[in-house]
Amino acid sequence: MVKIIYIEHGGKRHELDVAAGQSVMEGARDNGVEGIVAECGGCCSCSTCHVYVAGNWFERLPPIEAMEEDMLDFAPGMEPGRSRLSCQLTVTEELDGLTVEVPAEQA
Repeated sequence: MVKIIYIEHGGKRHELDVAAGQSVMEGARDNGVEGIVAECGGCCSCSTCHVYVAGNWFERLPPIEAMEEDMLDFAPGMEPGRSRLSCQLTVTEELDGLTVEVPAEQA
């Protein structure tokens, strides 16, 4: 299991063990993290799993593909260099300790 840290907009912190191979969104959805709605179920066809990637983690993630980039254009509060769709982030051992924050617009 890989430790992923989710911080809700109000500051509530969730340190969750997420299985490698799941998405960061699935870890949030399956554990009741507020603000990660995931309306499309992880198909990259909405932006309701938008998160801010904390610290220097952004540079350590796989690059944003075109479809995710298009969906991020619809994410309220999108911040270049910080915003990602959590459904597009596959959990791997290298992501142990990844911290993501839920934007205020999704609270």
